[in-house]
Amino acid sequence: QVQPVESGGGSVQTGGSLRLSCGIADYIDNSYCLGWFRQVPGKEREILARIWNVGNNLNTYYDRSASGRFTISREKDKKTLDLQMTSLKPDDTAMYYCAVRTTYCDGILCCRSAEHYEVWGQGTQVTVSS
Repeated sequence: QVQPVESGGGSVQTGGSLRLSCGIADYIDNSYCLGWFRQVPGKEREILARIWNVGNNLNTYYDRSASGRFTISREKDKKTLDLQMTSLKPDDTAMYYCAVRTTYCDGILCCRSAEHYEVWGQGTQVTVSS
């Protein structure tokens, strides 16, 4: 299986928008949950948003830092996992990663942190200037 590849990062000013995309062709139909994370040097990788199947429905979850500003989506026609980011702030500066979990997990902590994901992209840098 091919490693996911992120794209769409770059430099923007405060208040700007970016759309990140992650190629997940090998996982589009066999993932349990998909997530977007970010990491700054010296800090743990934090989850921003995740999307997962419950029966025929797709559920989404957003961390407080992303809620209201970021939108996660699984684009089946493009075979990508996207993250639309708006109202960007300097605190959003980080390396952004997409991640995949292929196997079922149970419990309230399932898919809520980095250790629950098996496959990672290489990351794309987002820099927001004031």
